[in-house]
Amino acid sequence: MHYILSAVIRGAIPFIIMSIFSGIMKLQHIDDYSVTSTFITGLIITAVAATSVIYDVESWSLKKQSVVHFLIILVTVYPCLVFSGWFPTKSILDLVKIFGFLLNVGIILWTISYILFGRILK
Repeated sequence: MHYILSAVIRGAIPFIIMSIFSGIMKLQHIDDYSVTSTFITGLIITAVAATSVIYDVESWSLKKQSVVHFLIILVTVYPCLVFSGWFPTKSILDLVKIFGFLLNVGIILWTISYILFGRILK
């Protein structure tokens, strides 16, 4: 239960902030694409922030934490990318390219985090 509450708090903060930004943009009559993009960015940040709680589960190995995190990101962030309008989605190959983009960015960010937090924790 502690992890769920922590995930909700971690996710709620960016969700609220980005939703407010989107609402302000809408009230200022900024184009719909920018408003939607800001909101979708907020959803992505929310998912990433909320799932970061997985790395607090000390009884899990880093491998298990990473796999569970990836699977949650796959079912939350991947659809955001597919429906965002940021990438073409006219074919299965386009969807595979989006998955490749998600995978590459994830590997890069995971590696950077592993190096940085590995040095900080030592």
